[in-house]
Amino acid sequence: MASTTNLNIRVDEELKRKAEALFAELGLNMSTAMNIFLRHAVRYGGIPFDLRIERPNAETLAAIDDVNHNRNMSKTFDSVSALMEDLNA
Repeated sequence: MASTTNLNIRVDEELKRKAEALFAELGLNMSTAMNIFLRHAVRYGGIPFDLRIERPNAETLAAIDDVNHNRNMSKTFDSVSALMEDLNA
């Protein structure tokens, strides 16, 4: 196993809090997240990747809310033939 060393960096307190919350949501602690970033940066030869949690836009959130509340849903059909008749209309 490779020997380790400490890396001390100074960051804005709010930035640290937000980063820790994000990494926790991804199942990582700050040390693991920084190790992932540094290893990938070295392999890539620069800032290498975008690791993020997708936040849906307003349209997607509205669609999710519609599904959760059974609004604006498509018609239902009693048979395949009724569905096909509607599709071919």
